Amino acid sequence: MSPPKPKPARGTRARSIARKLAMQALYQWQLNAQSAQELKQQFLEDEESAGADRDHFEELVSGCIEHHQSITAALAPFLDRPLEQLDPVESAILLIGMYELQYRVDIPYRVVINEAVDLCKRFGATDAHKYVNAVLDRAAREFRAAER
Repeated sequence: MSPPKPKPARGTRARSIARKLAMQALYQWQLNAQSAQELKQQFLEDEESAGADRDHFEELVSGCIEHHQSITAALAPFLDRPLEQLDPVESAILLIGMYELQYRVDIPYRVVINEAVDLCKRFGATDAHKYVNAVLDRAAREFRAAER
């Protein structure tokens, strides 16, 4: 008899962990262009994925890779240089933030921005969180105007 499957994690902490894992997966994707399926499998097998909202992680990785061109195009007006010229950490965080702004309108824009800034403070370059905050705030004004 096999042990019962753990319930999928839910809630803000689980989503935060999912975003962190997605940022790491997208960072890796930028460096060596693995498929979304390979990345999801690799990161979900890792011990760190235990508390993550697995569905949200999978959606972020698949969605950001699948819609990379449209997300990059949507981000372009808010950037001072092409996304590819940014540090891969900040680039991955912006991809996740913009994906959630565009495709996950059930997540309040303030949560999207706050989560991106928190990730950037932990993993990004010094003061990069200010840039990420400014970019996503301007994007939210356009993509979530009704919510503001």
